[in-house]
Amino acid sequence: MSKVYLIGAGPGDPKLITVRGLECIREADVVVYDYLANPELLKHARADAERLYVGKKGGDHTLSQDKINELIILKAREGKSVARLKGGDPYIFGRGGEEAEELVAAGVPFEIVPGVTSGAAGPAYAGIPVTHRDHTTSVAFITGHEDPTKEASGHNWEVYAKSTSTLVFYMGVKNLPMIAENLINNGRDPETPAAIIRWGTTCRQRSLVSTLAKLPAEAERLGYTAPSIIVVGGVCSLASKLGWFEKRPLLGKGVVVTRAREQASDMVRLLSDLGACVYEFPTIQVVPLDDESPLEQAVLALADYDWLIFTSVNGVKYFWAKLGEVGLDTRILGGMSVAAIGPATAEALRERGVRADFIPPKYVAEEVVAGLLEKGVAGKRVMIPRALEAREVLPEKLREAGAAVDVVPAYETTLAHEDPAPILEALREGTIHCVTFTSSSTVRNFFQLVPPAELERARDNVRLACIGPITSKTLASYGFTPDIEPEDYTVPALSQAVANALSNA
Repeated sequence: MSKVYLIGAGPGDPKLITVRGLECIREADVVVYDYLANPELLKHARADAERLYVGKKGGDHTLSQDKINELIILKAREGKSVARLKGGDPYIFGRGGEEAEELVAAGVPFEIVPGVTSGAAGPAYAGIPVTHRDHTTSVAFITGHEDPTKEASGHNWEVYAKSTSTLVFYMGVKNLPMIAENLINNGRDPETPAAIIRWGTTCRQRSLVSTLAKLPAEAERLGYTAPSIIVVGGVCSLASKLGWFEKRPLLGKGVVVTRAREQASDMVRLLSDLGACVYEFPTIQVVPLDDESPLEQAVLALADYDWLIFTSVNGVKYFWAKLGEVGLDTRILGGMSVAAIGPATAEALRERGVRADFIPPKYVAEEVVAGLLEKGVAGKRVMIPRALEAREVLPEKLREAGAAVDVVPAYETTLAHEDPAPILEALREGTIHCVTFTSSSTVRNFFQLVPPAELERARDNVRLACIGPITSKTLASYGFTPDIEPEDYTVPALSQAVANALSNA
């Protein structure tokens, strides 16, 4: 049934969306979103859902409010369910009330899904509780930008100035000098603590605490612009004690993740938790083979092998998929020895009920072979399900050690056709501070999408991080020396190495 859901998308951090909000996004036929709704939320929409941007910022309107109203009514009358994503809460300076009135007039059913408003969340992330028993028992949410068509202002500055409430101004950064002047002229102490928070709850957040009298000049000097929240009241003095979010080591640092999208989530989460602005730019995609008959034949001949060696999570994934297709399961591995190259691969095996007999301490061929020789691999039959194209070092060294090795293609990696325009723009603007590479193929494919000259021009501002020496060697073939390489060749170690390097910069 057609219905419009007016959804509060929250203050910026996509994790602050409500459970009901996510449900509506996932089920909608159409998602209509604005400037302050985090684009990450669109990943939850159905693949076939229509996505329509109607953003408005600083006078630059994709559509007027009247046109937005017409659009959501039109889509609903087409029999579609519409998720209307609005920054913050739709009924707190989100013009949700106006849109709801239009829906009522048009006879279109609707539902309001409240969201976390930036006037509470932004200060909370900056260490400012908008209410506190020692300072105030109330809070006032006030627009800093009134409807210009109104005949008279709705502000009562005398009441605001004499109130003991915390005052939170939305959309007021351009009018900050006027706000401070009106409050002071109507009796508010110029030394009242005051704060401004820009891009609250996001990786771009920064905040400034001063006094009411000094805040306008200091905010201008430090370049504070929209979107910003202004807070006036004694609670601002708590920021130095309660501030937590801006202590994250990578806050504001732009980090590019080039892993395949299906493998990138752990790295994205680790970097995001450290405060980074993560640019997901998958340069490779993992796809099934056109001809899977060699893998099927190998699976059916498992009884002939002594060892099964997995070099990646993808190898585990596609191997088990083929097991299921031919009517087999984990029980077929009874009596075999299994090796996992790396903790993520070992975890993928554990999820399928298999505990690896061998996990090397270092994830390079020499270490792997040495450990397997101690386990008695010499003279044994070994199967390695892996990518169609991969380095031959491991199977060659195992053969030299006396093992009979069969390399079985289980999947292949290809160039991901990702639009490089956002990465090129960010490189030129200086908002990217690190590019990470987790395999040689991510390096090669990155430079197919981004010309080396573009990276070279931004090199003074950008550090390059490689997961291990093989990846670093590939990067060097393009004329670049990696700045970061962890001692352990794992995604968590790489993420921590990036955090250490950028936080110490």
